[in-house]
Amino acid sequence: MKLVIDSLRYHVEVCGRGFPLVLLHGFTGDTSTWTSYCDRWGEHSELIIPDIIGHGKTDAPEFSDRYHIEKEAEDLKKILEKLGMEQVDILGYSMGGRLALTFSILFPGHVRKLILESASPGLESEAEREQRRMKDAKLANFIKEDGISAFVDYWEGISLFSTMKRLPQAVQESIRNQRLNNSSSGLANSLLGMGTGSQPSWWQNLKELSCDVLLLTGSEDKKFCGIAKRMLKEVNNGSWMVIENCGHAIHVEEPEKFGTIVSDFLVNT
Repeated sequence: MKLVIDSLRYHVEVCGRGFPLVLLHGFTGDTSTWTSYCDRWGEHSELIIPDIIGHGKTDAPEFSDRYHIEKEAEDLKKILEKLGMEQVDILGYSMGGRLALTFSILFPGHVRKLILESASPGLESEAEREQRRMKDAKLANFIKEDGISAFVDYWEGISLFSTMKRLPQAVQESIRNQRLNNSSSGLANSLLGMGTGSQPSWWQNLKELSCDVLLLTGSEDKKFCGIAKRMLKEVNNGSWMVIENCGHAIHVEEPEKFGTIVSDFLVNT
């Protein structure tokens, strides 16, 4: 379906029945990140799956200011209001995890359970954020100048996704084709407006979370395992699971395990 929020057209997929579960994809992703889980999770949850701004079939505005993560959280709240949903569970992967955490901190009464897959509360110091903004600006310029195909070639080769090269070739090609369907301007502006350096640091706000929190990381994703270990010390109602023999994209690398862990957390805790 299409929902218009402050003149921006969002593409949103809905499937399943039960307590609402919002699913937020990562950078370069879209709704197809999660639609394979519709049958499984749809048995206990109504899945709300938006294309985040600048991705998939959602609009990609020209100016990066529209992409700020707090504004995107406000848009998500308005989407849920249009769907008549006052409280939800929410699962976010990577960039989508940062958005899920932002939403949970800004609108705590609207979240029952929060699942963060390979996600971060942001960078703590302004110096770190400035350095990251410079890096993201350089990458955004590369996308604009060299185009989406050259960028996807680069993105697939970064160390964060090295374990995905063990996936069957057909799966890798499917992921690549999905990434190529994004727009250059949408991805570039997402980096500028919603990158880790552009968002606030939420480290000091983790103790404010009143919802149940599940942190998921892959054992070979050492950076995000370290982040999750620190986060666990800050959240009040948190748990952390490490999935063996996979990296950043657990939902792709170990989909059966991932699906079971998410279902158990939503239904049994």
